[in-house]
Amino acid sequence: MPSVIDDSCVKCGACAAICPVSAMHDAGSQLVINPDNCIDCGACIAECPQGAIANDSEASEATVKFNAEKAAVSPSFGD
Repeated sequence: MPSVIDDSCVKCGACAAICPVSAMHDAGSQLVINPDNCIDCGACIAECPQGAIANDSEASEATVKFNAEKAAVSPSFGD
């Protein structure tokens, strides 16, 4: 189960700095997680100061869909 980021994200980048597979993407107003890259290690969940990251099973369907759709068309965070 990949992690997802909800709309309380403030793009601080803490999650991107800790992600071992660079799954974070810049969706403009917030970061999102590419579900195809995420290895579900949970490092980003623990690192997020906003509590904006959760496993997809604990998130709304809209958040899961938003992350997948935006990650597919957004650049990796930091690129």
